[in-house]
Amino acid sequence: MSDIAIVDSSMLLNVLDVPGFNQHRDDVFEQFGQLANDGSHLLLPMAAMLETGDHIADLSDGRNRRRHAERFRNCIRESLRGDAPWTPLEFPETSRLAAWLEDFPGKAMEGLGVSDVSTIDAWERACTLHPNQRVYIWTLHRRLRAYDRKP
Repeated sequence: MSDIAIVDSSMLLNVLDVPGFNQHRDDVFEQFGQLANDGSHLLLPMAAMLETGDHIADLSDGRNRRRHAERFRNCIRESLRGDAPWTPLEFPETSRLAAWLEDFPGKAMEGLGVSDVSTIDAWERACTLHPNQRVYIWTLHRRLRAYDRKP
């Protein structure tokens, strides 16, 4: 059975080769190709999309900003159409956001932000829905790498 990988913004930024956030591009792109070849299911949380878009909007060079914004837009469009290697997750309901906010003070003390909490929530939900598959967060973030459940 194929693995389920929750894609973190650190990986999406490297795959999209965003300047200043692409220091691990070669390794990440190699992993990305391997995941695609293995038939892994890549799930893209809303937090990863929002964070990636924010980092792109902060690029100082206007030409780079425009080029990467268009590339990002096209990537997410393809995802929404089902033509990309990952599937975007839906925006959370208000009750889920409220639960993340309740968890946030404790998680902040662990060095995790609200987007990290939402990514962990996506991981937990995938674990519940797919008990017989490996589910993990595909990330460069040391704390998030701990979220790897093997069946």
